[in-house]
Amino acid sequence: MSDALRILKEGGKPALSRVLSRLESHARDAETIALLDAAFAAPKGRSLGLTGPPGVGKSSLVNVLLREARTRGLTVGAIAVDPSSTRTGGALLGDRARLSSLDPSDQGVFVRSMAARGRLGGVSALAYPAAVVMQAVFDLVLVETVGVGQSETEIAGMTDAVMLCIQPASGDSLQFMKAGIMEVPDIAVVTKGDLGAAARRAAADLKMALSVTDGESLPVYVCSAESGEGIAAVFEASQAALKSAPRENRSEQALHWLYAALTADFGTEGVRCIKPAIGAAGGQTPFAAFEHCRNILTNALSDLDFSHKNSN
Repeated sequence: MSDALRILKEGGKPALSRVLSRLESHARDAETIALLDAAFAAPKGRSLGLTGPPGVGKSSLVNVLLREARTRGLTVGAIAVDPSSTRTGGALLGDRARLSSLDPSDQGVFVRSMAARGRLGGVSALAYPAAVVMQAVFDLVLVETVGVGQSETEIAGMTDAVMLCIQPASGDSLQFMKAGIMEVPDIAVVTKGDLGAAARRAAADLKMALSVTDGESLPVYVCSAESGEGIAAVFEASQAALKSAPRENRSEQALHWLYAALTADFGTEGVRCIKPAIGAAGGQTPFAAFEHCRNILTNALSDLDFSHKNSN
């Protein structure tokens, strides 16, 4: 274990806060990359993504799942991806303010808000590196997407399992079927179960829709963060999904992040040009591989001479 990773594990929430702040401000420093490499190589826990449209109750569900995890003796961290402020680029709503029932002195639970910063797919570009760091510390990491609707499939590329949240009487299930999002989750949850008949009808409609597709085996649950109904069953189902997720998925997550990060910086053409180097970096962590490929592309661009103007 590296010294930086040992300090992170032993330093509690203050140490983790410093590391995540450094990740946001100095993501490409050698010290940051070294810590990410060490954390990636030594995961302690697994990650669960929660996705669904705005207003479905993801934050409330995260809140009760955090508490459920603690009652079962699990340490748990959460990354809440928020809409971005157009002025500062920071997290606009701040999910930590909505998770008010948590004990701030509890060292076994940690919540971090991150700004989406215009990223499609409902997650922040730094959400995956942050999840890697938190997985080295906690038994369970929850990643809540910003809630952008039909483009929320990116979460599947960075977590071990995905929970899709659907609101009663909203028509979400049919919209998701049309958008192909039902291919992404491992669990479907109808939230706001305290609405009674409307929630049960939404679950029945979803099961019927799934019965005519290849998604019939997707488990569907009804729960209520308000009353606690169904929360234990949802938590147990999520744990079962995480345990059955192949460890090889971590390699796919790493490659997904690597391509997405390089595309964000250099575009699809840059990624096409760098593919041989990506293959050669197969033995590296995604963070070391990113720096290696980024240096190649940056140096190649700096060697180009753009000083000659078109004489016409």
